[in-house]
Amino acid sequence: MPPVAEAPFFAVIPGAQVHEVLDGHEGEVVCIVEAAYRLHGGGETVNPPSYFLRFPDRPDSRIIALPASLGGEHGVDGMKWISSFPRNVAAGIPRASAVLILNDPRTGYPLACLESSVISAARTAASAALAAARLSEARGSRPRRVGFIGTGLIARFVHHYLAATGWEFDEVGVHDTAAEHAAGFADYLDRSGTGGKVTVHASAESLVRGSDLLVLATVAARPHLTEPGWFAHNPLVLHVSLRDLAPEVLLTGANFVDDIEHCLKARTSPHLAEQLTGGREFIDGTLYDVLTGKAPVPAGRPVFFSPFGLGVLDLAVGRHVYDTLAAREALSVVPGFFHEMRRYG
Repeated sequence: MPPVAEAPFFAVIPGAQVHEVLDGHEGEVVCIVEAAYRLHGGGETVNPPSYFLRFPDRPDSRIIALPASLGGEHGVDGMKWISSFPRNVAAGIPRASAVLILNDPRTGYPLACLESSVISAARTAASAALAAARLSEARGSRPRRVGFIGTGLIARFVHHYLAATGWEFDEVGVHDTAAEHAAGFADYLDRSGTGGKVTVHASAESLVRGSDLLVLATVAARPHLTEPGWFAHNPLVLHVSLRDLAPEVLLTGANFVDDIEHCLKARTSPHLAEQLTGGREFIDGTLYDVLTGKAPVPAGRPVFFSPFGLGVLDLAVGRHVYDTLAAREALSVVPGFFHEMRRYG
């Protein structure tokens, strides 16, 4: 007879527990994200295309499914299910919400459902902080002036992860199309105690020209930064929201992505650049290529990092949260979640 498998159980991990595991451990999260990038670059992941659920009656909203499988010592399968409903902001709740399902790679059984807006923001911010560190290191110096276009949760997390991993700035610029959001983010920056003169810029041009490290974290559906001349001072640009930059801007600099096949689709700015040029020669490499020294990073041109956002990163961070809580015996297990466990009753 085949061996009797251990009865599976299913845990629900709320956002408060996720936050408690990750908060104060930003450096560790960056290391987890870097390890996931290295596994992905080394062919030890499965990361199919994301699936976009769109709504004819709500064209500005979407829900995205990101299935993935992560190999390595802490292998896990699963899927992130994340919504983006911009109209939520006017109602006083965050634009994005998400859950993450983890599956046991041995049996396929779901292990847990985790509240994942914090995981998604943390892995995005950790990816941005990792890219900023490695790209600026390869250029020979760290920027001292940072600017944020878009002032929501992701911008706050990126700033937090930069500060928590040792970045210091002389100047911090802020711009948002909504003046109240820009003011609120500036107030957060002042209260964060991380230093640097905070300036709210009335125009995107002023902020871009005054920033050596630029963080783009908007909900833009199409390019709105269209003037290559604004980037003539060769900044490092973390193009987190993917659709802010006109192809003509991207083509003036060196371009790095997290995954070429994923990033060059869905009318992202790199996708538009591919359509404009008819090829992918403008892509200088992936972040994995930078991590492994395969791709040089120029100092005399703008540098753009455009991450599509890989499901394997969510799995890596989610698995860390799950394992940490399991080691503490702090998982909230749902009794009897799997009911029909006998083949013939």
